[in-house]
Amino acid sequence: METASPVDVLVLGGGAAGLSAALCLGRSRRSVRVLDAGEPRNASSPHAHNLLTHDGTPPAELLAAGRAEVERYGVEVVTARAVDARRLPGDAPAFEVRTADGTTHRSRRVVLASGLRDELPDVPGLRERWGRDVLHCPYCHGWEVRDRRLAVLASGSSVVHRALLTRQLSDDVTVVLHDAVDLDPAARADLAARGVRVVAGRATGVRVEDDALTGLTLADGTTVACDAVFVAPRAALDDALVDGLGLETHAVGSPDEDLGRGVVVDGAGAASVAGVWAAGNVAGPHHALASSIAGGAAVGAQVNLSLVTADLAAARA
Repeated sequence: METASPVDVLVLGGGAAGLSAALCLGRSRRSVRVLDAGEPRNASSPHAHNLLTHDGTPPAELLAAGRAEVERYGVEVVTARAVDARRLPGDAPAFEVRTADGTTHRSRRVVLASGLRDELPDVPGLRERWGRDVLHCPYCHGWEVRDRRLAVLASGSSVVHRALLTRQLSDDVTVVLHDAVDLDPAARADLAARGVRVVAGRATGVRVEDDALTGLTLADGTTVACDAVFVAPRAALDDALVDGLGLETHAVGSPDEDLGRGVVVDGAGAASVAGVWAAGNVAGPHHALASSIAGGAAVGAQVNLSLVTADLAAARA
C-alpha cells in the first residue's frame, strides 16, 4: 500500500463544487489534492444551462476547464475513487482517506464534494433516457422542451409544485400519479385551474420511437403521450464517505416522499465533524452548477480561514 504525501486539504469530488473550493484554496497557497472518481451527476446531460457566460456548454468541457484552472495554482487532481474516510484521533483535526487503488491520503481538513447518485423511479426505460427526455429540473432542462407534450411522474405531494413549474413551459402537461398518494381536492383544484391533467395509474415503461420518447405506458395498457417526463429522483449519498467521517445527515423530501438525505451543514458549510466542510449536492440535491460553484468558493474560503487560525495558534505556542 502506498501513502501519498500529506496535504492541507483533501477535496473529495472533482465536480463544480469541489473544483471551486480547490481553486479558492490553491490561490491561497494551500496544498490541495482533489480525489475524483470521474462520475459527475450531470454526465448524461448534453449541455449545462443557467450558468452565466457558459450556458449551453457541455458538462465535460466545463470540468476539463476547471481542472486546468486549479492545476495552474498547484492543486493536484487525482482520478481515483475514495472508498473510505475517517477522522484520526487527536485534538487537532486530521483525516485519512483511502482510495480504491490502495493509496492512503492524509490531510488537515476535508471538503466533501462527492455529490450524489440519482435513483430514478422503478420504471423500465427511464434510466436509458435520463438527461435527454427524462428530466428532473425545469430550470436546467425546461427551455429545451418548451411547448411540447410534458408529463410529470408523481412520487409524492411535491408533484403539485413540480407540475406548476412545468406548466410554465407548456400548455400540455399531464401528471401521472404512479405510486404517489392521491391528491387532495385543493391540490387537484390548483392543477385544474392551470389546465394540468391528472391521470391515475402506475407507469410500467416508456415508448420510444426513432430514439425519442413518445409516451409513458401504464399498468392498464394505456399510454400517456409525452415528449419528455419530469421525475423526482432520490438522492443517494456515498455512504462510505459520509458514514466513515461520522457526519450528521438530514432527510430530503416530505413525510410521504423519500427523496434521500443530505449532509447537515451550518451557514458556512461546516459539517457536524470539526475539520470537515461539505459543498454542492452532497448537502442537498437542489444545487445546480451555479450554486454549487458559489458554495464551493465560500467553503474554500472558510477552510482557509480555519487553517489560518490553526497556524496562528501553533505559531503562538
